[in-house]
Amino acid sequence: MKYDVIVVGAGLAGLVAVSELASSGKKVLLLDQEPQASLGGQAWWSFGGLFLVDSPEQRRMGIKDSRELAWQDWLGSAGYDREEDEDYWGKKWAEAYVDFAAGEKRQWLYDMGVRFFPVVGWAERGGYTAEGHGNSVPRFHIVWGTGPGLVKPFEERMREAMVKGLVDYRPRHRVNEILKENEKVVGVRGDILIASSAARGEASSREVIKDFKFHSQAVLVTSGGLGGNHELIRKNWPARLGEAPKHMISGVPEHVDGRMLAITEKAGGRIVNRDRMWHYTEGIKNWDPVWPNHGIRILPGPSSLWLDAKGNRFPAPNFPGFDTLGTLEAIMKSGYDYSWFILTQKIIEKEFALSGSEQNPDLTEKSIKKVLARVLPGPTAPVKAFMDKGEDFVIAKTLEDLVDGMNILTGENLLQVEAVKRQILARDREIDNKFTKDLQITAMRGARNYLGDKLIRVAPLHKILDPKMGPLIAVRLNIVSRKTLGGLQTDLSGRVLDASGNPIPGLYAAGEVSGFGGGGIHGYRSLEGTFVGGCLFTGRQAGRALAKEL
Repeated sequence: MKYDVIVVGAGLAGLVAVSELASSGKKVLLLDQEPQASLGGQAWWSFGGLFLVDSPEQRRMGIKDSRELAWQDWLGSAGYDREEDEDYWGKKWAEAYVDFAAGEKRQWLYDMGVRFFPVVGWAERGGYTAEGHGNSVPRFHIVWGTGPGLVKPFEERMREAMVKGLVDYRPRHRVNEILKENEKVVGVRGDILIASSAARGEASSREVIKDFKFHSQAVLVTSGGLGGNHELIRKNWPARLGEAPKHMISGVPEHVDGRMLAITEKAGGRIVNRDRMWHYTEGIKNWDPVWPNHGIRILPGPSSLWLDAKGNRFPAPNFPGFDTLGTLEAIMKSGYDYSWFILTQKIIEKEFALSGSEQNPDLTEKSIKKVLARVLPGPTAPVKAFMDKGEDFVIAKTLEDLVDGMNILTGENLLQVEAVKRQILARDREIDNKFTKDLQITAMRGARNYLGDKLIRVAPLHKILDPKMGPLIAVRLNIVSRKTLGGLQTDLSGRVLDASGNPIPGLYAAGEVSGFGGGGIHGYRSLEGTFVGGCLFTGRQAGRALAKEL
């Protein structure tokens, strides 16, 4: 078969681009180093949260949102400071993406059968001024069916195109080189890896059985980021976030290695914003791991007390769910790479959710009955499993026993019960009035003014040391690796640019490998729901631009 386009990477961005190309009658070769079981990449594992602006779901929840407010929030979070160079295209992509999120994004997905959970989540709440970081309003729309529900329509479109002879999908094909002739990209060369029965996310063999070479009019790189490559993360770690963590857990499988970044750079592509990255601070070790060092992120409500490794409360606005990178900086500058939540049974049963499709079987399986069970007393079944089996949880009836258990867990004996008790009592005294100087309590009260938070996300205000609210719970929080915010610099058609800012003929990129657009659509910080959304948008843009050009 003669190919119009070779797509490298079978994650969400790749599937979207393939479906767009095939719908225009183009012949596409889709290559991926992993087995077919991993089709859909990291999007399949995701919670399926999408950033939408002024949606029907928001309006039904009484949320007043607008394109102007969303753009204000985006600029305040991104903090672009390289606008004449590395941020030039990222900012253009961001403006186009906010227009997309406020415009046709929801209808485009709805027409393909994608539906949304009716309660809109409030991620990255900020805690600064109106023009600072964070979402002014809830915008985190959960796909009904989570990540698999978002991948499904694009996989179906790809498989329909395979039947028509328009798409040739070849797993276990690892690209090692992008081929060029007379400065134009003309194909790829690489290795065919031995067949593997590894399940989704599991490590697969790197044994080579033979090599391959394919030619095409263009190559589109959609290979993802480097979240599974801790060595590369540490190499690019920015000094502004303190020392790189000596210990991290992995929020993505180890095959998310970033190797196509270097391969594309060797072909002339420019990588920008290498020092920008997105790692979560609320990671717990998976008691039932799929990949090595498998970490799960807690999606916390705002009520848990957050302490550093020595038991000191983090300053405002380093509260749960407010500023991921701000809290990451505070944790790393504490001299340790872990921290603690202290909370009650009443808080955990209402405020703890776990990120990932597999940790939310009710939403993933589209079970209304199971979703309604969330309002019953007690934590969800996946959270309860971590409480019972996870190594990062300590549960006790008294604070003295809780702190003893925390010290035993780390083996470092850093926590003093009197110091921890003093801070909790100080916090608890602020509950007695409807007004307070404690900004976390003010934020909790404000959150419960939003119906969605009051119904399913934020526990009624109470004293942590009230025995009726117990038992007490402590959770050791690890740094969990996740996203690459920089990447290959691309124009609004997805064309990869060289060091001089000129498009490399025949070379395109989309998804995380391109910093979700332009080499860094997010700037320094994400508003959340913009990672899988960025894969959707860049895959669509690049696929449509290629179809038009060819």
